Amino acid sequence: MEELLEILEGLHPDVDFEHETALIEGGVLDSFDIVTLISEISETFDVTISAEYILPENFNSAQALYALIQKLEEE
Repeated sequence: MEELLEILEGLHPDVDFEHETALIEGGVLDSFDIVTLISEISETFDVTISAEYILPENFNSAQALYALIQKLEEE
């Protein structure tokens, strides 16, 4: 989780990613951020986030995103 938080904080250092739960719905992350996140997560965690997983609920919080990473690591 720490590595994910570092990636997120690199995009928006002013956001409290540990507590924010509306990253997409609240407009914190835009489409460019999502593309950057997918790339960084792929490199850092050696997982591939396919189009079927690019859903707002998977990117709305650091916790949801980390749960997705863990799911993909198990596949």
